Amino acid sequence: MPAASRGFDGGKKVNDRKRHIVADTRGLLLTVLVTAACVTDREAGGTLLERARQRHWRITPVRAGGGCAGSLVDLARDVLRIALNVVRRTDDTAGFMVLPKRRPVERTFAWLVRSRCLARDCGTRTDISEAVIRWSMTMVMSRRLARRAR
Repeated sequence: MPAASRGFDGGKKVNDRKRHIVADTRGLLLTVLVTAACVTDREAGGTLLERARQRHWRITPVRAGGGCAGSLVDLARDVLRIALNVVRRTDDTAGFMVLPKRRPVERTFAWLVRSRCLARDCGTRTDISEAVIRWSMTMVMSRRLARRAR
């Protein structure tokens, strides 16, 4: 992997990438962004929301995780005219827990990881990783359509 796609996440060196997506309420992929692990959710969120606004100009309410709080909410409201609602977990929760309003995104990630090429991302370029994610989602959607046609 090239140095541009390597980074640190939480002080720990990783050779992995982060996948950021925007999905609709049914879990269908709208926009994808793959970044180095050192890129924060807040930094990637600005680029991701700009892509979402360009491709889906009618999108207004968007829910995001707790890592997207702060200046990203102001950017979404003032520049992109998107209502960004940050879904936070409660302080008394220990370990991982899927938040009800983030379930469509988590479910989409689960569908995508079932694709073998995404289970172990060995690509060297982020744009190719994004294309593979779109291709995997195309397979998920075409299987759904084939089931309905029967």
